[in-house]
Amino acid sequence: MIPLALSAVIEYTESMLFERQRLLLALVAANGGKLNRVDLQKLLFLYTQTCEQAPSYEFVPFKKGAYSFTAVADKAKLTQKGFLAEGEDWQLTESGAGESRTPAETARKVDLFSERRRGLRGDALIASTYRSHPYWATRSRIAGDVLQGDSAALAAIARAKPGRAVAGLASIGYEGRSLEGYLNTLLKAGVSVLCDVRKNPLSRKFGFSKKTLSHACAELDIRYEHLPQLGIASDARKDLKSLADYQALFKQYEQTVLANEPDAVSQIAAWVAGGACVALTCYEALPEYCHRTRVARAVGKRIGAQAADL
Repeated sequence: MIPLALSAVIEYTESMLFERQRLLLALVAANGGKLNRVDLQKLLFLYTQTCEQAPSYEFVPFKKGAYSFTAVADKAKLTQKGFLAEGEDWQLTESGAGESRTPAETARKVDLFSERRRGLRGDALIASTYRSHPYWATRSRIAGDVLQGDSAALAAIARAKPGRAVAGLASIGYEGRSLEGYLNTLLKAGVSVLCDVRKNPLSRKFGFSKKTLSHACAELDIRYEHLPQLGIASDARKDLKSLADYQALFKQYEQTVLANEPDAVSQIAAWVAGGACVALTCYEALPEYCHRTRVARAVGKRIGAQAADL
């Protein structure tokens, strides 16, 4: 049985909202208490770009322009808490309206932002985001329709598109990154295959467990591959305190795991040889603290090239 005091702490913690989630509620409240999913994404995008120095949400270029996977995940949490109604639209409940209060300065900015865009919805709102932020329209399927006749805006979008993918090898860690920031790095580098070399691809950080990460990659036409046989067991990482400790572990890793998994290394090399830009991924931001560097070194010997760290 959970002690009463601990139960109260758990209940309080579960009811807490992140400031970014409260911002979502405030934005919906300032726009009449209901927004459709596309309008919400575009208004949230414009708000974070124009009203915040450190954006509460990051976005990726998607089918209809700027899109935040994190905001959608937060919607599910807010719906579960009873602050948003069930359904595709973003609609405040009575309790959600009560939770939409933000600090005075934020409330003022949300109200002013919303008032200035009161009549801007649908295609007109989408077109506005495309004209002001062309990179986030680079994967849009509707740019030609909503910007019909606006050759300057369409040309700006074309110029903002990342270059075509070039076959090669890269390395990236997700430590300190949002899902959207991480995905943008992959897109701008022309990555076509993301190779996850974690033994257990689970993460407490949103977006980086296998199911969510592979889904997000698929939505952006990046192929996700998982090679758990190239991972390191979590208990082997215990008590690592210095770079020397990590180097000793990775030397052992090369002599055991990599030496025993030549087929996995060959598979990565084959993807590159087949024209893919492959990014090896794990958690650590610094490549010298991650075994993906040793995998990259082994693959590099096969393909005659070094991996670039993203």
